This record gives sequence, structure tokens and C-alpha cells, in this order.
Amino acid sequence: MARDNINDILVFLAVARERSFTRAAAKLGMTQSALSHIVRALEGRLGVRLLTRTTRSVSPTEAGERLLQNVAPRLEEIEAELAAISDLGDKPSGTVRITAIDHVVDSLLWPRIAPLLPLYPDLHVEISSDYRLVDIAAERYDIGVRHGDQVEKDMIAVRLAADEQMMIVGSPAYFTRRPVPASVQDLMKHNCVNLRLSGSGGLYAWELLHDGQPVEARVRGQAVFTNVYPMRDAALAGVGLAFLPASLVGRHVREGALVSVMPECCPAFPGLHAYYPSRRHSSRALGLVIDAIRYKG
Repeated sequence: MARDNINDILVFLAVARERSFTRAAAKLGMTQSALSHIVRALEGRLGVRLLTRTTRSVSPTEAGERLLQNVAPRLEEIEAELAAISDLGDKPSGTVRITAIDHVVDSLLWPRIAPLLPLYPDLHVEISSDYRLVDIAAERYDIGVRHGDQVEKDMIAVRLAADEQMMIVGSPAYFTRRPVPASVQDLMKHNCVNLRLSGSGGLYAWELLHDGQPVEARVRGQAVFTNVYPMRDAALAGVGLAFLPASLVGRHVREGALVSVMPECCPAFPGLHAYYPSRRHSSRALGLVIDAIRYKG
């Protein structure tokens, strides 16, 4: 096969995985028109349509799906072998791609990774903030971060933090207008700050305890966000109650800017873990990053 076909297949795979020329172009650092031209040229040489294009979406045809399922893994094997060969050099090199939510990136990952980079100038790290439960194999991430009970059994998991205590918090100003809730049922009478899940599009149900048993509380309120920082800020501003990790709001509670309520109803979630596929070759770059972010406590 001509070398141009290999490069063009890599472009096709990016578009097929992203289901979007726009997102693939951003990821590859190319224009949408250039990607479209490359894919059409590849289709012309192969004599078959690889993508179905509509005004709203892009999806692989039967031929495109076959290319995606059968050729992509072989190219990934080649990349893994090249990475393994590169690791034989004196300096660790390569790019490690990580996906995690923004709060975890800010409070945990980046503070541990930043000191590593000046020591290894050929090491590159790309971090994506995402609230979805990302399929890291399909989306070609090297590392994902989830709570321990969410990690799939075929992944290698490395603990990043102790178990995470959750808190229900509101501002003192809020409680001048509303009574302090004492039960899960009481929350239904309160203005609660909600999180919309980017994967399903639904609202996150608060995972609480009632008489020691897990329950889901589908609370309501005026404010809905897609990440935890504005939820915290809304609680600080007196908008309503928020259900958030102690690592995000604990300082504000200690300083009196927020009040913690119903602690007996707030569970501790299993600690955060980094997870990655079990591969025959794990690069030195990946090993350096994993060692930097692992829980040392």
C-alpha cells in the first residue's frame, strides 16, 4: 500500500472516531476542508464510500466500520512497537494523553505532573477535562481517572487518592431564608444546584445514605451546571445547596463561608484511580507519569 494511503487512513480514523470533521480537525491541527479532501481522495482510490455525511453527523459506512475495526488495531500495534523502540534511547519521550474531570486535573494531576516536565524535556502530556465516562481505548487516551468502583476489570488501576468524602453545603445567607434540612426528604423542599451529565444529558442524582443504605435523591433547583466549579460558586453565592467533594469545599466550610449539613447522609466515595489498558509494552513515558501521580499517602 502506498505511504499516502497510510497517512490518509490515519486521518479517516480520526474523523470516524470523533464522528465529526470539526473535532477531528481540531485534534489533528488541520482544517476541515483539508480533512474532507483527504477522506474523499482515499474513498476515490479505494472505490468505496467510507463515511456517511449529513448536516448534523458523520458515521462510518459498512466499509468504513471494517476499516476502523480491523486496520486501526494493527496501526496501534505498530505505534506501540515504535514507542517501545524509542524507549531504548537515553531519554524517555513521547506524549501521554490523560482524561479526567477539571477538579481532579487542577487539584491532583497537574500539581504532581508539573514538576516532572522540566526533568524530561522530550516528555509531553496532553490533559483533557471531561465529565463523560470515556472509553480510553476507543478514544486513544493513555490514562483515565475514575473512582475505584468505576474502573473496568480489564484495566490496570493505580490509586491516586484516599476515599473522597462528599458534603452537602450551603451558605450562611441561604440558611437565613431556608431551614436546615435533616433528611433526604427535606432536600426536596430546597433549592439545589444540579450537575448535568455530559454523556447522558440527564441530571446527576445525588448518591446519599438513608439509615445507612444508599439512596438516589433527584433534587430540583434553579441552577444547573456541567462542572463542579460553578456549582461551588453558586453555593457560596447563596443560590442553594450543592453536593460536592470535601476536597473542593472543605476549606470554605472551615472558614465559615459554607455550612455542611446532613453529614450522616453523605458517603465517602471510593478513592480516585488512574487506569490504563494492559499492554504488552508500557512506555517509559507512561511509567513516569503513573509514578508521579500515584497516591503516596
